[in-house]
Amino acid sequence: MGKLSTHVLDTAHGKPGAGVKVELYEVGAAGRRLVKTDTTNQDGRCGAPLMEGEAMRAGQYELVFHAGDYFAGQGVQMPQPRFIDRVTIAFGIADAAQNYHVPLVVTPWSYSTYRGS
Repeated sequence: MGKLSTHVLDTAHGKPGAGVKVELYEVGAAGRRLVKTDTTNQDGRCGAPLMEGEAMRAGQYELVFHAGDYFAGQGVQMPQPRFIDRVTIAFGIADAAQNYHVPLVVTPWSYSTYRGS
């Protein structure tokens, strides 16, 4: 079976995004359902896959990264409201047997993602 993982890279400071709250939602016809909440470790990664084994299913998902709180905790002066606050990445899992790695590369002013394995 596959697994879903993530990590956060703070490119404004050139380091992993440690201490970022991450929420995983499953999105369906009835709306969003919170699957898991985690916080990134010192390497900017969650300590365990967000989904794996029987929990890993094909479907639509969202990862919500609390980037604004992270940068505020780093002492970054930001306007109110924050330009980048909660970053939501909506993505699909087509084959639950594959590994899906969905990282966030972020600054207080921009973000990017890609599908890794």
